[in-house]
Amino acid sequence: MLRDTIKTETVTAMKAKDKERTAALRLIGAKIKDRDIELRTKGPVDDDDALVIDVLQKMAKQRRESITMYEDGGRTELAAQEKAELAVIEEFLPQQMSEADTKVAIEGIKAELNAEGMKDMGRVMGELKKRHGTELDMGKASGWVKEALS
Repeated sequence: MLRDTIKTETVTAMKAKDKERTAALRLIGAKIKDRDIELRTKGPVDDDDALVIDVLQKMAKQRRESITMYEDGGRTELAAQEKAELAVIEEFLPQQMSEADTKVAIEGIKAELNAEGMKDMGRVMGELKKRHGTELDMGKASGWVKEALS
């Protein structure tokens, strides 16, 4: 399980006295724990790895946005810190689908659902997320789905 891998890596980083990596891994652990607390009232989670990947994807997206803002603001030291955290986060994310593979998947789902226009975008996006949610940037995929349905 991904959660166990993160815990193991945290201990390894602590033993190696790698402060930056330890801090990033602890941050990941804290975010996962926050999500666990959030979901406590909703019952058991079906797929723990999917939950962890969702948390990691959101953290990665936040880091990318922060890096852009810091670089635009001339804060290179803060951007460098965010880049280091992003590198640690991305170690645990599954390989992302390429643009070409994503477009092929979109076309397959579009044909399968007989989607013809923008009115079907919600159905196509829902099915795409269900099948490939952990290996896609849904923000980019949304644009490609719009393009395919236009």
